Amino acid sequence: MKSADRRLYEGHIVSDPAILSGKPVVRGTRVSVEMVLRYLAEDLDVAAILTAFPRLTREDVQACVAYAETVIEGEEAFVATASDGKPA
Repeated sequence: MKSADRRLYEGHIVSDPAILSGKPVVRGTRVSVEMVLRYLAEDLDVAAILTAFPRLTREDVQACVAYAETVIEGEEAFVATASDGKPA
């Protein structure tokens, strides 16, 4: 997968210890990146997110995805295994 471009989320995603204990949020809101990703995982309809959170824009949602991609980029993937060593 192509590396996320930091410019896609700069200006949209902020982290402030006074807001949601420093979780990354969409600037000017208390909507966390995590919450947007959960909505996307449940229903890939961006319109549903925009209805649930009217202050968000399509660009904000795209910024959340780009931010998440950047955070996990380079992390090592693993397969959970059962106690017998076989994939769970």
